[in-house]
Amino acid sequence: MHEMSLCQNMMKIIEKECEKQNVKQVTDLWLEIGALSCVEKSSLEFCFAVVCRETVAAGCKLHFIDVPAQAWCWQCSRMVELAVTQASCPYCGGTHFQMQQGNELRIKEMAVK
Repeated sequence: MHEMSLCQNMMKIIEKECEKQNVKQVTDLWLEIGALSCVEKSSLEFCFAVVCRETVAAGCKLHFIDVPAQAWCWQCSRMVELAVTQASCPYCGGTHFQMQQGNELRIKEMAVK
């Protein structure tokens, strides 16, 4: 379950930012999760609840922002949105892409007290 290590890394970022800003409690956290990131939201929520016990983020609520997978198709020179199981361009059938977004897990915003 790689969600546990993702949550541990998120906590390092949160604690570092809270220390810089002299924040005592994080109440809400908005996360951008790419369609191709292979992150299971329910596992992430569970692991985050475990990792953030007795920290500035104890009791913090997670909010998810879904980020679609987008890529540049080299064959038809278009930006295309890809589904998880899709391996070809929906316009030309090409298979050569340059990914633009969809693999990320990013902290977008924090609400604090």
